[in-house]
Amino acid sequence: MATARVMSAATNTTVSCLLFKRPFFSLNQKAPNFNNNLRFNTTTKRVSKRLFSCKSIYNPDVQIKEEGQPETLDYRVYFLDNSGKKVSPWHDIPLHLGDGAFNYVVEIPKESSAKMEIATDEQFTPIKQDTKKGKLRYYPYNINWNYGLLPQTWEDPSFANAEVEGAFGDNDPVDVVEIGERRGKIGEILKVKPLAALAMIDEGELDWKIVAISLDDPRASLVNDVDDVEKHFPGTLTAIRDWFRDYKIPDGKPANRFGLGNKAASKDYALKVITETNESWAKLVKRSIPAGGLSLV
Repeated sequence: MATARVMSAATNTTVSCLLFKRPFFSLNQKAPNFNNNLRFNTTTKRVSKRLFSCKSIYNPDVQIKEEGQPETLDYRVYFLDNSGKKVSPWHDIPLHLGDGAFNYVVEIPKESSAKMEIATDEQFTPIKQDTKKGKLRYYPYNINWNYGLLPQTWEDPSFANAEVEGAFGDNDPVDVVEIGERRGKIGEILKVKPLAALAMIDEGELDWKIVAISLDDPRASLVNDVDDVEKHFPGTLTAIRDWFRDYKIPDGKPANRFGLGNKAASKDYALKVITETNESWAKLVKRSIPAGGLSLV
């Protein structure tokens, strides 16, 4: 059984988020300014349920609990707080870290093909492998970047985006393509800064892809906007667009399309998308918008 390990990050910042559904500290108190070191223990017992703990500014002790075996229908990755209580990686991990940084949850590590995702319809929204007709889903080839979600965001399926062909949201959290050099791990929480946005249209639904980089990456200081990505990661934006455009073709489906002129939008536009979808999520968890089958726990 593999041991889970994560490199540490060190940045001092303060928690900020639009809404805490179940805060890790009292909303009547000032948010504590923890030292932002991610620390995971490096030993696990040989049992079917595995734990590794994480230190971060928004929660002094988050644990990742794996149940079942990877690449099986019952495999789940749960998130636990420091009391052992299950929490939702979608609803309970804050989005904002301040200074333009955001929390990002890895669902699919780079150079892998199992289609892992947050189970938005299950209690505590664990990470699981997606299925179709009772069978586990895989991409036809490896994804070349770490892929995951921004917590506390939601693409509202009742909202038609006039800037992107009137497409409605896909009813999921916003996706992130993280272009750093290190391969992430399922359930790992990274601090990232957005660099660009791609407006993918998948079977008529708007499915934003925020291109970002981990603040721990050696080249993170070199890239601050879409033009910097082209300069320091040449060809990456085109490769991301083409990968997501074409990955369904081997299964006999049409290629996905992209709005906004088929080009990556700027960092400012990406921040606009994040703000809007964070506001939509806040309305969702406040029950201002019908949740349908989504879990709000």
